[in-house]
Amino acid sequence: MKSEVYTINKGVNRAVEFRGLKAQWIWWLAGGVLSLLGGFAVLYIAGVNPLVCIGLVFLAGVGLFWQVYRLSRVYGRYGLMKRGAARRVPRRLKADSRRVYLKK
Repeated sequence: MKSEVYTINKGVNRAVEFRGLKAQWIWWLAGGVLSLLGGFAVLYIAGVNPLVCIGLVFLAGVGLFWQVYRLSRVYGRYGLMKRGAARRVPRRLKADSRRVYLKK
């Protein structure tokens, strides 16, 4: 009989990570880069000096990378869901009558 050797993929169920960016933050960065490319095209077609276009897009790109990497580090894999859930938690509960407590 021939023995078969199978490799085990040890990355199953792990979050996708690329150069420190985790999960959905990769898509946020990709979308931001595409929007910067579109912004450059609009500025260039509008007749703005190309050096000014490059400078503005470079500064916006540095800000984009800094912000996305910071958010990825702070919130991690499920960051957007955690942040959205935290906003939906009420700050206080208000009961106008004792009836709520008397039923229990």
